[in-house]
Amino acid sequence: MSANATKIADAVKDTIYRSCLLLDDEKWGDFLELCEEDFQYAIKAYSPEIKYDMTYFRGDRKELKTMLDMLPKHNTDHSPLKRHVTVYTVDVDEDGKTATAVTSLVVYQNMLDGINSHVDAGENHLFLIGKYIDKFRMENGRAKFFEREVRLDTRRLDKGTHWVI
Repeated sequence: MSANATKIADAVKDTIYRSCLLLDDEKWGDFLELCEEDFQYAIKAYSPEIKYDMTYFRGDRKELKTMLDMLPKHNTDHSPLKRHVTVYTVDVDEDGKTATAVTSLVVYQNMLDGINSHVDAGENHLFLIGKYIDKFRMENGRAKFFEREVRLDTRRLDKGTHWVI
């Protein structure tokens, strides 16, 4: 890998890890600053029963911003989510202007209320697993998202939890 490709890969990794910190802290606006104006976002999972992708959310940056602005008004589970990610691959295009990455994703939830019979208040549990499949454009040495597909292995999400993963 060339020195320039290594710098780009490092910038991509930094953006991915930074995005997780921002999402964990529910800093939605700061997360969106990491995204291009034409950003596309989707949450999907494959269903072997119907042999088809299920789409939990699909939208552009504007639609995502509208949804995020509405979150405080929604009846959601306020138990915090914490993302643990490992970047598996970063592929830099030959022109050095774009890159793609595949990242392993595990999300834990710290239960604020003992709402489920099998989970006590204050207990952590595995919320979901999957991958981020991201596409980036390089801008002044920084990587900005222009596409993110969250590809879930977990297919059952509780009510009030369909927000940015």
